[in-house]
Amino acid sequence: MKNTLREIEEQPDLGITLTDGTRLSARMWRPVDSTDDPVPVILEYLPYRKRDGTCARDALTHPYFAQRGYACLRVDMRGNGDSHGLMEDEYTQQELDDAVEVIAWAAAQPWCNGNVGMMGISWGGFNSLQVAAMAPEPLKAIITLCSTVDRFADDIHYKGGCLLNENLGWGATMWSYSSRAPDPALRPDWREMWLERLENEPFLPSTWLRHQARDEYWKHGSVCESYDTIKAKVLAVGGWGDAYKNAVPQIVNKIPGAKGIIGPWVHKYPHFAVPEPRIGFLQEALRWWDRWLKGIETGVEDDPDMRTYLMDGARPATWYTNRPGRWLADAQSETLVWYLTNAGLDTTKDACQRDISSPQDTGADAGEYCAIWLGPELPGDQRRDDALSATFDSKPIESDLSITGAPVIHLNLSADQPVAHIAVRLNHIHPDGAATRITYGVLNLANHLNRSLVPGQREAIRMNLDHIAYTVPAGHRIRVSISTAYWPLIWPAPQSATVTLHAGSLAVEALTEAGIYSFQQPESAAPWKTEELRPETHTRRQETDMVTGVTSLVIEDDFGKVRDLDHGLVHESIARERWDIHPDDPLSAKGTCHWTDEIERDSIRLRTEASCSMWSDASDFHLSAKLEAFENDVRIYERTITDKIPRRNL
Repeated sequence: MKNTLREIEEQPDLGITLTDGTRLSARMWRPVDSTDDPVPVILEYLPYRKRDGTCARDALTHPYFAQRGYACLRVDMRGNGDSHGLMEDEYTQQELDDAVEVIAWAAAQPWCNGNVGMMGISWGGFNSLQVAAMAPEPLKAIITLCSTVDRFADDIHYKGGCLLNENLGWGATMWSYSSRAPDPALRPDWREMWLERLENEPFLPSTWLRHQARDEYWKHGSVCESYDTIKAKVLAVGGWGDAYKNAVPQIVNKIPGAKGIIGPWVHKYPHFAVPEPRIGFLQEALRWWDRWLKGIETGVEDDPDMRTYLMDGARPATWYTNRPGRWLADAQSETLVWYLTNAGLDTTKDACQRDISSPQDTGADAGEYCAIWLGPELPGDQRRDDALSATFDSKPIESDLSITGAPVIHLNLSADQPVAHIAVRLNHIHPDGAATRITYGVLNLANHLNRSLVPGQREAIRMNLDHIAYTVPAGHRIRVSISTAYWPLIWPAPQSATVTLHAGSLAVEALTEAGIYSFQQPESAAPWKTEELRPETHTRRQETDMVTGVTSLVIEDDFGKVRDLDHGLVHESIARERWDIHPDDPLSAKGTCHWTDEIERDSIRLRTEASCSMWSDASDFHLSAKLEAFENDVRIYERTITDKIPRRNL
């Protein structure tokens, strides 16, 4: 059924007052005749500032749905953007309760038919699932993109029980985002709001670092604890270049009627994502909404449960504009097993004895944990990291090997320290030796076993690598690489460890058959209208101090300076990160982050400087953070935080 486009109107600052009196600010697009012909609501609910943060993607997405018979609400969460109140943490019960209130409010409006959908990418994908687990009656369907079902196992804090450096990196991002001022044009009390926000802004890396195991804190909001409470129909979307790919097959396997799509993309909506090919995501979403919010038979129930993009093997690169491959529907596979032996990867089990003790800067070519800013963030050529690892190569593959799903690693090993980490990579080795990372996993052995390691005691370990769909061409090889460090993706163990490998195997799912699928070409609404005042640039470089021996990764993301041509607000942001370590000393590790953000409105210029750093000794983590605010270059606020947190099997 083809939708007739309807004339729409936009409200840039629609107030939604919660029962505790807090006013949330929403941007709404809806058909002008929706009071006479009510429509469903699509809610996107975020802390990322609708006025100057998510404008580009909002412009492409929400008017598209509104023209096709939906009211779209883009709501700033309490304590963020132009909404009143204070934010305490991510995914709090308060956040979810507020969303349920917003849903009830929307469903009761005269321009709504009583049905609500919820969608979002990353934070919005998380809370869409979490709110669906609360089962508010009007919420009939969700579309969750780049999200997780397990906050401890698969978010920016921990992976395989290892501390991700994104815990500090993304914490620094939120230290910046949530401390920014509202738009003075919208809030007469903007200065009071800003000062209250600055005074109460939590430094979240400290909060997250106090929970170093999968305790009740992480179980809250992890929908894997209660899949059966989700009654809304779920479409889950991910990308092979993104950190959050694993949730899609988990959702499809655990939630009845759920459907999944995984493309070649990084952390972006698929109608404008990279690497290409993009898909007609908005048309797919519209089919989902039309079926579950309007009752129109669109055939989504008959779609394949999983639609995955099988990527052709590619040369290693820190950025791709396109990934050749093909779309598959409900792929079938068989299990192939290789054994780790002294001679390499072999289909026959044989002796294996290998000591692994990697320099602390192993992992320099791992890329970003979550590629999002569109710079050179993807894993590069793995040859340097492989040279610092134990490697196991197969013989040349006799015919194309299309790997799907999550490869499984079994290891029998021992360590000489009570805490030890391993990073396992599955690499594609080209005939000239170039190494492309296919997929990977990391594991904190002590956290995995829930106890300190006994030096010399053998342990049987099973770990899943991240899901993938990738073809290794005939005549090429595959390689398993294992290191005891993976900096700067994970924080190092307190002592350099030697891990002895006594046996191991790799099991992969090899494609046997699949249907071929094709999507429509991407459509979108008109782009955001802006004036570029400074172009966006992204820098990533590695440095070695030839005197001290310290190696550093330096990241500079200048997001440019733009003027909104609709309402005139000017905004700019620059993010900087530095990750230092000495190859011989895990206790030399240090991370430093600094964000500068500024908005301009007429004669008012409001700037925040949000900085933080982290280092450790053998027993504790140490953190410091500073928040400064300036009005027309006059500092009006300053706060410094220091913290010390004991290490527990980290």
